[in-house]
Amino acid sequence: MNKFLTVSALLIGLASFTGCYRTQEGRVKVGMPFALDYIESRYERPASQLFEAAKATLVFNGTLTSEDVVRKTLSAKIENRTLWIRVEELEPNASRIFVQARQSNGKADILLASELDKQIALRLR
Repeated sequence: MNKFLTVSALLIGLASFTGCYRTQEGRVKVGMPFALDYIESRYERPASQLFEAAKATLVFNGTLTSEDVVRKTLSAKIENRTLWIRVEELEPNASRIFVQARQSNGKADILLASELDKQIALRLR
């Protein structure tokens, strides 16, 4: 009986350490929930210009898997990693972008998100 309680407590503890995270598209995926996996940047550009620069950057680096023009989100695969990008318009001439990257096992990849954020900024010049 004591072994059963110990094993049950361990299984409950393991289940509580695994979790889910939310993508920029609004979907929920299984992975490490408490890791910083996105970069936010603000630009004095219209959202349409930022969206096109992000799309061109994703196509250049990998494979574009989904594009939602209404919600202004993009999804791509780059070297066995999944990326999501969301563009929000703050004002008519100001917008912000969220670049989120995860590895195939669900771990955050902040370095890739940062690199793509820089590439998008350079493409806006």
